[in-house]
Amino acid sequence: MTEGSNSSTHPPLPPTTEDVRLSMLRLLRSRRVGIVTFHKLMAEYGTAQNALEALPEVAREAGIKGYETCPVHVVEAEMNTAEAAKARLLCYLDPGYPQALKDLKDAPPLLWAIGDTALLTRPAIALVGARNASSLGTRMARALAQELGEAGYTVVSGLARGVDAAAHQAALTSGTIAVLAGGADVIYPAENTTLAHDIARQGLRLSEQPMGMQPQARHFPRRNRIISGLARAVVVVEAAPKSGSLITARDALDQGREVMAVPGHPFDGRAAGCNMLIRDGAQLVRNAADVIAALPSLDTPVQPALPGLRDLPAPPAEKRSLKETAALHSQILNRLGPSPTAEDQLARDLSAPAQEIARALTDLELDGEVERQPGGLLARRIKAK
Repeated sequence: MTEGSNSSTHPPLPPTTEDVRLSMLRLLRSRRVGIVTFHKLMAEYGTAQNALEALPEVAREAGIKGYETCPVHVVEAEMNTAEAAKARLLCYLDPGYPQALKDLKDAPPLLWAIGDTALLTRPAIALVGARNASSLGTRMARALAQELGEAGYTVVSGLARGVDAAAHQAALTSGTIAVLAGGADVIYPAENTTLAHDIARQGLRLSEQPMGMQPQARHFPRRNRIISGLARAVVVVEAAPKSGSLITARDALDQGREVMAVPGHPFDGRAAGCNMLIRDGAQLVRNAADVIAALPSLDTPVQPALPGLRDLPAPPAEKRSLKETAALHSQILNRLGPSPTAEDQLARDLSAPAQEIARALTDLELDGEVERQPGGLLARRIKAK
């Protein structure tokens, strides 16, 4: 080495927190690394940097040619965007990461937060419901949010129009968290722009998506699990039988959260989902006092899920190695094409357990490689060249 070069006999300094965050963000943004794969890589290799160095070889052994990890400049650009938006990156290893999410099997490895992260330490209730809410529905959402806020609870919702917006607005002064389907800096729908800015000043906006990411249909179900995961209970104010609000309720059941619903008139389609939840065992809610009274104490064991909404056992702990998972991803993509295929048929074709196929599909959906279509069908997403 020539004289004057930057050589030293001292051992290299340990990576800074910023270096660690950059590596974790690169790992999560790398192709074919979804949430499940991210956690497996971290468990297998110990650090994100080690996992990044191993990924190309792992991909090669799985039959993926020319694999490259996410370039540094891509995540540096995301961090610069976050800095301009005054967003903070919460890592699942950080003390400030919401404790309520840490035990989820699909906990977001990283979250972007804009606003008051102290709200994540308070007990929370999720209020969700119809976008085309009735006048009575929005009034109920406002009343519940205001009363729950006055009782010391943070109100969590998804910043959608209708029930979500009414709940956020009523809880602004007491504390509210908006979980977004797109980037934390991307406001959707546009009609809630003023409300979103108010939440950033007085509450908290939260997202697992990259900064600047426009929300897509596949992002909303993933967003819903964060809404329910943050809360001790999910209260559905108005919901159709097949709605995102019922997806949030099912997520809550899977996560061991309480599910409650406001009843509605049988002739009102917007109340059908709530009435169905109550029929199947959800707590009937008339006011905030009903919600608070139904909440278990923090040391109460999780109760079984409502039989009408969840009849499948919890998935077993994953046993596939990282290389086996990468190979399964490749097999799925090789089997799928632009023509729709049923998920159960895919499992039969690959002779793989349906639960393992489902987990792999979740990763591939988040990577934008696979899209779900009506009727439980799957297709490979064809990307423009």
